[in-house]
Amino acid sequence: MHTVIVEDIVKYYKKYSNKHKFLTLKSAIVNRSLFSDLKSSEIFEALRGVSFKVKDGETLSIIGENGSGKSTLLKILAGISQPSSGNILTKGRISALIELGAGFHPEISGRENIFINGIILGLTKKKIQERYNDIVNFAELEEFINNPVKTYSSGMYMRLGFSIAINVNPDILLIDEVLSVGDASFVPKCIDKINEFKRKGKTIIFVSHDLTTVERISDRVIWLKNGEIEMQGYPKRVTDTYLEYIGKKDEKKANKQHEAEKMEAEKNREKRWGTKEIEISKVKMIDKNGNEKYIFEQNEPFAIEFNVNSKSEEKDFVFGIGIFNTEGIQCYGSNTFIENFKSQSIKGTGKIRIKISKINLVNGTYFLDLAAHKRDGYPFDYHHFQYTFKITSVYRDVGIVRIHHEWEFSNNIKIHKKSLVK
Repeated sequence: MHTVIVEDIVKYYKKYSNKHKFLTLKSAIVNRSLFSDLKSSEIFEALRGVSFKVKDGETLSIIGENGSGKSTLLKILAGISQPSSGNILTKGRISALIELGAGFHPEISGRENIFINGIILGLTKKKIQERYNDIVNFAELEEFINNPVKTYSSGMYMRLGFSIAINVNPDILLIDEVLSVGDASFVPKCIDKINEFKRKGKTIIFVSHDLTTVERISDRVIWLKNGEIEMQGYPKRVTDTYLEYIGKKDEKKANKQHEAEKMEAEKNREKRWGTKEIEISKVKMIDKNGNEKYIFEQNEPFAIEFNVNSKSEEKDFVFGIGIFNTEGIQCYGSNTFIENFKSQSIKGTGKIRIKISKINLVNGTYFLDLAAHKRDGYPFDYHHFQYTFKITSVYRDVGIVRIHHEWEFSNNIKIHKKSLVK
């Protein structure tokens, strides 16, 4: 079931000029003079036929350059702005944190603004009173809540707005770029709360330039470009492609040969992408004796081995791995940059081996990701879910990782441990 359905949304804005100083799209439509008064050169299309669906409990992030239509789309979803054409269907209470200080009256106190905003969002005065302490405590504004909000810093504005937005118990939470102005110590608290909303099955639509956070919290990402959906899908794949586009924006586009290669590779793009300036090949997993295999015992040492080839000399490069379970949850991830290796130079073909003395994952099948990229994430070669391996164990614990532990019991507890048999 879908919580949000967006169908062919179009949003026009009038480009003001001396000739039609007071003309708006609305007045043009009312006067039936849209095409005579608003010429194509005088209309700015912020959104052009945008359609997508968001499932119950899904976290969708929207990325794109400034002016791509992200904030316009979120305002339409929040009901702050109306589309020029198209339809939006939403199910449940919507809470939005879009513009810093939006909905706050600057002359009155934070306390009074909480009640005003809560009523706007559909709560009764009694419900607001019940949640008042939670809102103030989460925002960490106990000492300032009776001060006029015009005296608040941008960080305090964000804290209060975010706290109100999450404490009205919304079914759909809309968040724009406002986290970027939050206090450094408060932003992780917001991310924790967003993850808590995810666990509760709430629907979240998140707009941000912070691609690291986008990758961490999202189930799916939409890339908006010039008011249209350029790409959507697996977060890492979309953000990598977006970074590649930004990095090469001013370069000439590939010729017909590139287009032919793109069509040929389209089937595999979901599992592999990048510029191939550094290319990964001959990936295999080996046991302690150097034999290739893909089923390992939990405590057994093994290694991941692969070749890399750089056609020309590169000085900025990072190699990384990711391990995922069959539910798509990342069990582990690391790379050479995180582990403080400083790249110096690579040219030609080389070999990389990652030795693992004890993996300690629980029984199950796992997927291996491999990546070569720049420090800023610009992708050379990303292999997603292309390699599988299995972990077997005499233990039957659940979760992701087996944590080393011991049980202790007082003398009055009679309990017997059976021997483990493989």
